[in-house]
Amino acid sequence: MNHELSLRVIEYFGTDSRRIHHAMQVYGFAETILLAEGIVGKERQVIETAALIHDIGIPEAERKHGSSAGNYQELEGPPLARTILEGLSYPEEVINRVCFIIANHHSYTKIDGIDFRILVEADLIVNIYGNTMSRQAADTLISKHFVTAAGRRIAEGMYQGY
Repeated sequence: MNHELSLRVIEYFGTDSRRIHHAMQVYGFAETILLAEGIVGKERQVIETAALIHDIGIPEAERKHGSSAGNYQELEGPPLARTILEGLSYPEEVINRVCFIIANHHSYTKIDGIDFRILVEADLIVNIYGNTMSRQAADTLISKHFVTAAGRRIAEGMYQGY
């Protein structure tokens, strides 16, 4: 089912290749972390789904609010995600959890499960690399927000020479 969601996300972002690449990169890192951590079943489906669709609210946030700030993404993303996921016949339990994660994915104090944790770690791995950030800032993010062994291993390995 994720191939169809991937195609929908690509179609939704259209010519915005930066957003498409971001979604695919987060998905790749999330997949690596969840496999290394032994995640299976519904949690795996939630992580994979959230990784692909977590930033779906950005275009609507920019259109309505003139900004892609995290709080606007969290506001605009869940209704769009719900519509897409219902159209692909995802289970309601998965849709609800993915929408919760999207609605809070910039609010790190709300992380309440391994599914949410892995999405945040994968997103941060991509964002640290994509943003101009000092080594100290990257180290602070890693020490503060990386809990899984696999996520920490990836982040620390990638940014040793940062």
